[in-house]
Formats: sequence, structure tokens, C-alpha cells
Amino acid sequence: MSEDTYKTIVAPSEGIYTEKRSKFIAIALPVRTVEEVKAHLETYQKKYYDARHVCYAYMLGHERKDFRANDNGEPSGTAGKPILGQINSNELTDILVVVVRYFGGIKLGTSGLIVAYKAAAAEAIAAATVIEKTVDETVTFLFEYPFMNDVMRVVKEEEPEILEQSYDMDCRMTLRIRQSMMPKLRARLEKIETLRFE
Repeated sequence: MSEDTYKTIVAPSEGIYTEKRSKFIAIALPVRTVEEVKAHLETYQKKYYDARHVCYAYMLGHERKDFRANDNGEPSGTAGKPILGQINSNELTDILVVVVRYFGGIKLGTSGLIVAYKAAAAEAIAAATVIEKTVDETVTFLFEYPFMNDVMRVVKEEEPEILEQSYDMDCRMTLRIRQSMMPKLRARLEKIETLRFE
């Protein structure tokens, strides 16, 4: 995988795993921020209020450095860690995996719990559509109207996404492009008269 791409899931997906009458419901969700993670967790804690445990793990950001695993009352390291392990082994990010456990009356033991949480998380991830996204950067700049054609030629040839543009006394534009292509885009824009970056 190149430096400026990462893998995530497109839409929520679910998986179910049962072991000795305990039922594990796993939900994988695409997320971008810790706030989104918290909102989803509140939703699932309310929805499955009668469940014994609502455990989870998440990974955020293309650098995959912002992550957390929570055992929610299960023995330490038996729930959140195996869930996070599945996120890692699939090299995913911007993802939250929640695993809800309904206790079936038979204790699974720590190794049984680890296997169950891992299997449930794997089921949810396997059911998801994984896509590769590019790590993008944005650039905003101002230029005078007569140089519009020069700017548009660069935009047409480099193919960044135009996020916003306004044409007043000074024209203003914000572009988004894959990280690895930004230096070339900036270098070409810098050559245009009157153009200055914000």
C-alpha cells in the first residue's frame, strides 16, 4: 500500500457469532472522528441496553495512530484487543467495530472470550465493503481574474477536485488532490502571475 492511500469501509455491516449460548453481535461502522465514535457508542448502548457487554475498538486517521480498545467489563484484553486486532490485520482505519454480547449462562473463559470477540469482529469486517481511499490535501489560493485561464489549465491537467471557488475582485479557489500529487500542483500554480496561497 502506498504512503498516501488507506483502507476503510463504505457502509455499516454486521456479523453474528454464537458460542455456548452467548451471542455476539458485531457492527462495523465507517467513522472519521472521535465524536462520531462516541455518538455511535451511545446509540448502540441504548439499543442493546439489555446486553451484558458492549465492547468496541476503533482506528482513526490514515496514519493509523489514533485508536482505542475497550473491554466494557470483560476481563482485561479479552474483548477490545481482539477486535482491534481484526481492524489491524485487515489494515483498516476510520472504522469503529462494536461487539455486543448477550451472556448465555456458560462462562467462556478468557481464551474463549478472545476467540469469540475476534470471530465476531472478523464476521462484521468480512461483511463490509472495503475501499482504498487516497490521503488528500487541500490548497487555497487567490489570483486576479485575467489569470483565470492559466489557473483552469492547471486544474484541467492535474485534475484536482474543486471544493470551492469565488470570483470577486480577487478570485479564490480551494482544491483537493492526492497528497503525492500536491507538490506538482503547487509548483505549477506558483508560476501563475498574481497567484498567492492563503
